[in-house]
Amino acid sequence: MDSSLLTIILIFSVLSVIQLLYYVMSKTQPNIDYTEVGFRIKTWWGMLVIFCLATLLNPVVSLLSLMVLTFFTLKEYFSMIKTRKADRRLFLWAYLTIPVQFYWIYIEWYGMFIVFIPIYVFLVLPLPRLINKGTVGFMRSVSSTQWGLMLMVFGLSHLAYFQFATPQYGAGLVLFLVVLTQLNDVVHTLASLYFGRRRIVPTSNPNLTWEGFACAFIITTASSYLIYPYLTPLSPTFGLLSGMLISLAGFFGSLTVSVLKRDLLIGDDGRFDALKKSYLSRVDSLTYTSPIFFHFIRYFYDFM
Repeated sequence: MDSSLLTIILIFSVLSVIQLLYYVMSKTQPNIDYTEVGFRIKTWWGMLVIFCLATLLNPVVSLLSLMVLTFFTLKEYFSMIKTRKADRRLFLWAYLTIPVQFYWIYIEWYGMFIVFIPIYVFLVLPLPRLINKGTVGFMRSVSSTQWGLMLMVFGLSHLAYFQFATPQYGAGLVLFLVVLTQLNDVVHTLASLYFGRRRIVPTSNPNLTWEGFACAFIITTASSYLIYPYLTPLSPTFGLLSGMLISLAGFFGSLTVSVLKRDLLIGDDGRFDALKKSYLSRVDSLTYTSPIFFHFIRYFYDFM
């Protein structure tokens, strides 16, 4: 408990400094758009609260908090999809999978947790769309719903499983993962703003540049090596590899969600800009880094 309290105080101090720097930079450089950075910092504060609840109170509290987060993220994703009346029951079934998925975490049934959405929900999900609803738009509605469940529910639910898979190290691993994921996004954004020249995929996300990617990869890897002894039981080699893996996975997660948003909101630039401030934009990278980091640690370490 003393170690956890010290970690919380340290992280609170660092976040306070970052918040102050963000305030100063946004005021002294109004010509530069720091909006995305500001939302990432808010995400850090939110995850710090969840970390405190999990460490100082009860992991069930953090599980419920993350369940609410997945609900709002999935809701925002569904709001982007052009739907018909026939899709409403399909979305209802999708929402009902959230408490079921988190129940498997609560009872620590890993086997069902890992196959419930990818297999059982995948097979059953078309039924409400098939029954008396015709075939028009079937593929688009069912596949887009399954995509949302895989990313927003299955992917993010791994954050909650850390605390139950390893009560001793779970909260620290979650904080380690979230800090590095968000740090990678912020560094990539800032580096691209200041000296980014060569865009990686300009048609899907013009804010991602090769210069930003390189800076984010180096800084995230270095930060991982510096903080892993305080938040994780990993070895130096895995502390270094974790930073590399999180940086790469975070980049692909952010890119994938960007492509999804642009595809679903073609011709609706107003809603696309509004969604930059949404839950989905804050956790896009975590939809990839959470399951990848979880299974990476579980494969190599017995405590998971």
